[in-house]
Amino acid sequence: MAAIKNMPITVAIVEDDAPLRASMTGILERAAECRFLGAFACAEDALRDLPKLAPQVVLMDINLPGMDGVECVRQLADLLPETQILMLTVNEDTDTIFESLATGASGYLLKPVRASELLAAIKDVYAGGAPMTSNIARKVVQSFKRAGAEPDETRQLSPRERDVLDYLAKGYSYKETAELMRISYSTVHTHIEHIYQKLHVQSRAQAVAKYLRV
Repeated sequence: MAAIKNMPITVAIVEDDAPLRASMTGILERAAECRFLGAFACAEDALRDLPKLAPQVVLMDINLPGMDGVECVRQLADLLPETQILMLTVNEDTDTIFESLATGASGYLLKPVRASELLAAIKDVYAGGAPMTSNIARKVVQSFKRAGAEPDETRQLSPRERDVLDYLAKGYSYKETAELMRISYSTVHTHIEHIYQKLHVQSRAQAVAKYLRV
């Protein structure tokens, strides 16, 4: 696992704003901790080519021409279930934020974003975190709490699975959760797989959403 962690994180961009796309490309190409795989100006091109590239992290704009970023995330979550998707947008609309995370995105940042902030968010989401601004986090939690409860599914979780999900809901990464629970990183991943199966979800954000609704 240590060798894998030391390898650069593979990243792709889906952004229709050419200057911003070029700026983020430059940041990623200069970052030793990342390996840039490619950039796309629309969702349709991304859906065609990203499955072949299989990046570990995708930076996704919401307001794309043609198919929007939310629908692109929905389809990518099925095509690339292991890929972490980080939303980048100027939109602070709560419904859009909720939909982006509920369809499979793992984090949410507002543009413009500084190079240091972008790279930190990429490392965070790759490590199992859910980076987002504090303002967005408050809105997301409010949306989840208003969404209604589904107690039958959450009751299926074991005490240890509930503990793992509780740490994730508080914003801890998989590595931090493993350390706090004094279990291995792989055991946390096993618990996560079981949580996803029992809650019928495909991402951390979806699992946390159901957990916070109770």
